[in-house]
Amino acid sequence: MSNAFTDLLAEKGTLLADGATGTNLFNMGLMSGDAPEMWNTDEPKKIIKLYRFAVDSGSDLFLTNSFGANASRLKLHGAEKRVHELSRVSAELAREVADTAERKVIVAGSVGPTGEIMEPVGTLTHSLAVEMFHETADGLKAGGADIGWLETISAPEEYRAAAEGFALAGLPWC
Repeated sequence: MSNAFTDLLAEKGTLLADGATGTNLFNMGLMSGDAPEMWNTDEPKKIIKLYRFAVDSGSDLFLTNSFGANASRLKLHGAEKRVHELSRVSAELAREVADTAERKVIVAGSVGPTGEIMEPVGTLTHSLAVEMFHETADGLKAGGADIGWLETISAPEEYRAAAEGFALAGLPWC
């Protein structure tokens, strides 16, 4: 399947990606325990600055500020109903930065684990996990992400649920 990521990788052979999103946000004033995703709407200028730093540093690909944008994690901050919005805005801000770059830059929608434990050990069902990942993926796609970037998901069951959620949204992922 061809997408912006595989096309640019085929063209260049090697891609440089950004890094240390959390560290950079803490250096910009994010407090420990705060949800970084809330900054997409509360501090958009700082998020744009974060993205521009990645592009100006030579990144071919940078991650959106959406790692914890799922209902389970955002519930801890009373924002579980804002998953789609916060995911979408993270990608919209990124798309704005990528589209003004002087070269092709990939917007990768960062998606981390739900923070819940899957059945049968935990209480998170497969269908609920799929729904959570779909909501995030749909928001990222609506905001203009080129690809979903699944990271630090260690449980195979949760990874499968994420793959299904991204497929439902029609957003390629890696």
